[in-house]
Amino acid sequence: MPLLLCILYLGRVIQAVPTTDLTTNSGRSEALSSVDHRTLWNIVSTCMLTLLACIYSSLHPNVPSPKDTPVCILLRLLGTMGFALLTPDAAVAWALRQWFWSHYTWTQTHSFFALMGGFMLYVDGEPYQTLLPDHLLFLIRAGSIDAPALTARQIYDRSKGNAISKGLVIFQGAWFILQLLSRVIYHLDITHIEVAILAFAVLNFFPYALWWNKPLDVQCPHPVYWKSTESNSEISFPRHIVVLYIIDSYLQIVGIDAMSPRKLRAPTFDSLRGIKLQPWESNILTFIGFTTSIIFGGIHCTACFYAFPTYEEQVLWCTSAIITTCTPCFSFVVAFVLFRSRIERRGSESVKFTVFLRTCLAFYVTARIILLILMFTTLRNLPSSAYKVVSWTSLVPHL
Repeated sequence: MPLLLCILYLGRVIQAVPTTDLTTNSGRSEALSSVDHRTLWNIVSTCMLTLLACIYSSLHPNVPSPKDTPVCILLRLLGTMGFALLTPDAAVAWALRQWFWSHYTWTQTHSFFALMGGFMLYVDGEPYQTLLPDHLLFLIRAGSIDAPALTARQIYDRSKGNAISKGLVIFQGAWFILQLLSRVIYHLDITHIEVAILAFAVLNFFPYALWWNKPLDVQCPHPVYWKSTESNSEISFPRHIVVLYIIDSYLQIVGIDAMSPRKLRAPTFDSLRGIKLQPWESNILTFIGFTTSIIFGGIHCTACFYAFPTYEEQVLWCTSAIITTCTPCFSFVVAFVLFRSRIERRGSESVKFTVFLRTCLAFYVTARIILLILMFTTLRNLPSSAYKVVSWTSLVPHL
């Protein structure tokens, strides 16, 4: 926090320094009377702080293992942030999927807490395994454990976030969007990095709303004690969970983080968990997922006609923005046609389908990386109006 305050203070000092290399058009003197100036530092620092607020605060990491070191926890958080940076539309679908499931058991806060590995099974006073939702419900019904006597208020008390902290982040995103809108009204140039951060700011509202009741940054799970007379080796789980364990043993060979029978934390993502959605929920999830992909890529496409330092960078930006917009929808249409025609993807057909999906993913990730690089390289040659800013936006508190 002191470092953040120092950065903000430095930004205000730099912003107060007058600029002398900018000229105004006499024909627009009246319109520009309410226009101030900014520096390159102002542009970059505001965008980076907004991006950090959108990615870091909107993600709600799972409860770490008691044996995890601080470095391990940090690396896992950075990996999750990298996922949200490269595929923010997938993060929205991830949040929506959990939000749908959270309405079926307990309160929404209890459901989120169970999904993030908030309940730990203790046997003989030692942590034995993280109880995911299916595990927890199965053992309660079998009488092997007591139902956790934990209220929603007690769970939320463990959270590091509240309505005020989350509201401040939303306010920062709203301010960023409004100040870009003011630039459009005053016909001031918008930089490519601002367009890229705008896409993140717009999509950030979705996971924030969906995960509003999800605890943030919980560090310790709630203990649930084994009370059965069976020995540790005889602890049983549903048959379909055992099948998932077998699948996971093969996935861990190639380094995929899923889950294991003695896992002391929940997997980062819940692709192998028993989250069963109704058909209409799956349809809505699919529609929202691809809609957010189009919105995210479409916002980048609006910058295709902005001023670029070179023609090659313009071509790279436009191509990458189109790939980001169209690749998810294209891959879904192909997959839908294959399943619709009831093609049995066995043998060579299965290999071709896998290669196709991996190729689409490679194109998408490559396009996202190119856009992230270009939003910085285009800063080296900005038009003069990009350094002008509407005065009232500086009066509103923001990062």
